[in-house]
Amino acid sequence: MIERHFVAQKLKEFMVKEFITSTLKRIGHSKTTIQRTPLGEKITIFASSPGLVVGRKGQNIRMLTEELKKKFEFDNPQIETVEVTEKNLDAAIVAEMIASTLEKFGSQRFKAIGHKTMSDILRAGALGVEIIMSGKIPGARAKNWRFYQGYLKKCGEFARSGVRTAYAVAQLKSGSIGIRVKIMPSDLKLPDHIEVLDEPIIIEEETDIKETETKKKKVTTKPKKKKTTTKKPKVKAKKPAKKDKE
Repeated sequence: MIERHFVAQKLKEFMVKEFITSTLKRIGHSKTTIQRTPLGEKITIFASSPGLVVGRKGQNIRMLTEELKKKFEFDNPQIETVEVTEKNLDAAIVAEMIASTLEKFGSQRFKAIGHKTMSDILRAGALGVEIIMSGKIPGARAKNWRFYQGYLKKCGEFARSGVRTAYAVAQLKSGSIGIRVKIMPSDLKLPDHIEVLDEPIIIEEETDIKETETKKKKVTTKPKKKKTTTKKPKVKAKKPAKKDKE
């Protein structure tokens, strides 16, 4: 069945992406794309610091290619790295940064970490941001802490495709803490966005004279029907006869 082949192919791609994200943990990994070519599989890794992904003299890349050949039976995987210029607008990198700082400094400074990352995202030019930390912070009871600022879409097609969402997990002594980051970028064009121009723009439409003449000829006017009215004959009322005087 062709459907099973496509499902198996997509499942393999998902497993490859999960393996790359687990190996490139805490390096600033954003996403991974896989493209099939006649020469082999082309794997593109987007990261904030490509130098750490490549390693010293390409050592990390060689190890990663060998592991991909062994585990997933790739013939000739070609790995490329692309630098992410705006790392504060990438939800995956921001969530990973929050998780690494929580593991480093602990859960006591979670409020300072949340407010600092939120201010950095808004300075980078985002329209809105939402950070949710859930877990045993700062006490023994599990709670949800929400850091929110700006304008953020919550429902509709723009909330699914336009808003960038990412998840991360920080492993602490008290337990695991889940992190969810939502960022609404500035380049997202909303349907309710209105621009007020300083000067009006006149738009002129050019129409061919021949086309208008042919259209006029095609239009035919139907002759109007004359209304016929039948006059009814007037009936005169008879006067009553006068009685003779006796």
